[in-house]
Amino acid sequence: MSGVGGVSGAGGAGGLGVALTWAQLREVKCAELEEAAEGWGRVSNRADAARDRIDTRIVNGVGRTQKGEAARAAVGRLRRLSENFQYIYTECGLLRTTLNSLAHELKAQQRVLQGALDDAAALKFTVHPDGSVTYPAADEGLVDGKPLAGGRASGVPNPGLAGPSGLVAPNPNAAPAQDIADRVARAVRTAADVDWRYARILRALKAEGGLGVGTATWTDAAGDAAAVREAANGYLERGIPTDASPAERKAWWAGLTDGQRDEYLAVYPDLIGNLDGIPALVRDAANRDNLQLLMGELAGRDDADAVTKLAALREIDRQLRAVPRPGEPPMYLLGIGDEGNGRAIVSYGNPDTSRNVAAYVPGLNTSLDEEFAKGDLKRARDLAIASNRYGDTTAAITWLGYDAPQSPDGLGSLAVAGGGRAEEGGRSFSGFMGGLAATNEHADPHMTVIGHSYGSRTVGAATQREGGIPGVDDIVFVGSPGVGVDSADDLGVGRDHVFVGAASNDIVTKLPAKEQFAVGAAEMLVGGPAAAYFFGDLADPGDDDVWFGRDPASESFGARRFEVGDGPPLVGRGGVSADAHSQYFDPVADKASVDNMALIAAGRSHMVRTEEPR
Repeated sequence: MSGVGGVSGAGGAGGLGVALTWAQLREVKCAELEEAAEGWGRVSNRADAARDRIDTRIVNGVGRTQKGEAARAAVGRLRRLSENFQYIYTECGLLRTTLNSLAHELKAQQRVLQGALDDAAALKFTVHPDGSVTYPAADEGLVDGKPLAGGRASGVPNPGLAGPSGLVAPNPNAAPAQDIADRVARAVRTAADVDWRYARILRALKAEGGLGVGTATWTDAAGDAAAVREAANGYLERGIPTDASPAERKAWWAGLTDGQRDEYLAVYPDLIGNLDGIPALVRDAANRDNLQLLMGELAGRDDADAVTKLAALREIDRQLRAVPRPGEPPMYLLGIGDEGNGRAIVSYGNPDTSRNVAAYVPGLNTSLDEEFAKGDLKRARDLAIASNRYGDTTAAITWLGYDAPQSPDGLGSLAVAGGGRAEEGGRSFSGFMGGLAATNEHADPHMTVIGHSYGSRTVGAATQREGGIPGVDDIVFVGSPGVGVDSADDLGVGRDHVFVGAASNDIVTKLPAKEQFAVGAAEMLVGGPAAAYFFGDLADPGDDDVWFGRDPASESFGARRFEVGDGPPLVGRGGVSADAHSQYFDPVADKASVDNMALIAAGRSHMVRTEEPR
């Protein structure tokens, strides 16, 4: 695929010595550019429909009905064909927007030119082919009984760069003539620059030979997308309501034409896919496309951060392409990005059509890596499967929309972690939940948020924002070092709707208050969290304060503590283990915890098995 702007016939001139004239600019048929854009759009849409047909009908059908090596080989070839169609969809969509944006910018300069020509005609000035303007003599201000002589003004494309001559023409027609000439010159110069810029972009939009779409192809596509986004800023991006409320964004999307939506999805999948208030199906489609571009972009780098994130993205991509097992809800990619420690929001079940929605926020040391893609996503999948056993549909989400604290020493670093990351994450999480509340199709969906480890502090921070967490009915904390408040009453949903799971062997739920920490700091540094826990003054069973406020599992906090497994001891035959902190979501290692969280997520909290608070 390739093309050039071709307006000036001087596409490599770089804006210097361009032969475009105002007459040529006036005659440019932008409608033909828009017609060509529409044609590329039709090709893009057909490729998208073909890809969808392969992924949702053919591949799933083969996977459900056929077994064996031949079936696996057929699925592999179909996946390759799907990737080819996805690439066609992306590149043709970029072509459509490039041509539309070119037409948009040229029409703007045509309007500037036409305004100047209309003013010249009204004043009876003559605009010459070279853009200069002749103006007539003036009777006003006669000198020696003679009229002031007419003249000719030549346009300056950038009047601000031209120094003052110090001379002022006495003919009152001179100033408007100069203004008209300058406007004509600016319109022509700007149009020539526009043509040159877009010619370069269009020439780059071409595919390599052959049928394979590999990593290098997507790396090139990521560069194409970046170039088109930069060029189309005034045409499309400024229209995206990034500062609006989720409800306003939902209304904005609903008010777009199909063609406008197609362009936003093709050129700005990263923005649309991560915009709270956009419907889940749209976000999923945008993020699946952005996922390919991100993988291509990261594959073009060789630093450790790119390698780590690329492994995670490839694992997420593998899961998205896999045929769901019986009883397993489909995946929806609601957010993806490589900023900071990485971003990924994955839902099991459609959160817009599900009666119940649960969102899980992970904590310390969570980042976009392969462990997250395999472990943290599985937590939401297992929760969705368990919750859907109780009747109404439940969608369960893993939300990595913030930078959780990172430290290689694990539990020890949590003790010194501050609340800044939680405050930032709480703001983002509140916006995300507001988006779900706006797009859910039920009049009053049941919504649950679950914070694990430092994620519980993030959820706590979200509750303290104005209006709390939009739409939330129940709040669950597991493995919590404190949530930033001292009472369940301060979380905005009523203490009967706040639930806490704290394993007896989970050290994180017993981290000391800041006042106690200094007393046992030496023991923490010398022996690590195990030594501090067992031998230091940090463990104070008579105190209900933990690092981030009052212990949520304590009686004084006022939440409903539900039954969970004890978890393996911190020190056992195999040495030190923190597994008790990570097993709350494991349906095998801690079935009681998963079952209770599933009941809460499904709106059946009255069936939860409780235990006494600390």
